[in-house]
Amino acid sequence: MLKRVFDVFCSLMGLILLLPFFVVVSAMIISNSKGSAFYRQYRVGRGGLDFTLLKFRTMYIDADKVGLLTVGSRDGRITGIGYWLRKYKIDEIPQLINVLIGEMSIVGPRPEVRKYVNLYNDEQAKVLNIKPGITDWASIRFSNENELLSQSANPERFYIETVMPSKLKLNMEYVNHNNVIIDLRIVLLTILKIIRH
Repeated sequence: MLKRVFDVFCSLMGLILLLPFFVVVSAMIISNSKGSAFYRQYRVGRGGLDFTLLKFRTMYIDADKVGLLTVGSRDGRITGIGYWLRKYKIDEIPQLINVLIGEMSIVGPRPEVRKYVNLYNDEQAKVLNIKPGITDWASIRFSNENELLSQSANPERFYIETVMPSKLKLNMEYVNHNNVIIDLRIVLLTILKIIRH
């Protein structure tokens, strides 16, 4: 109950305060490339149910059909403004809407696409027992994920075999040990990580 109050308060205040910012960023995206300012993608949420995750669009229209993973500076699918939005995690801000309507939390395991969730073992699948979040321990630990993937000859294999298991281990720790104090700590560390990036 307390976590939901925290989520509603933070998401509502964030959306109100950032409304002018939404308008500016949306205009920049639309002027930089053809298409909507927002990107929608099915992700797997609590209980293994699909939901529509919102982001500011950082890729050219239909570029995601080429592949799910993005690989840092060498990925030609990302727009000019898109690199900047991703670097400072600004593309994730629309997920405050997902939080407000109850599909996500401010803090919780980052939601994956079905393709990767289908690879979870029974223990890893326990991360689906709670709502996914905008940030988590794994977001802090792997803040340079795109750069790591760009250094691999096979980014998707590297993600599945190396990055994803490490993320899930951190997410399981959160599932087993979480409270509002830990959430506040994760939010603070996320902000500091973005500032220092």
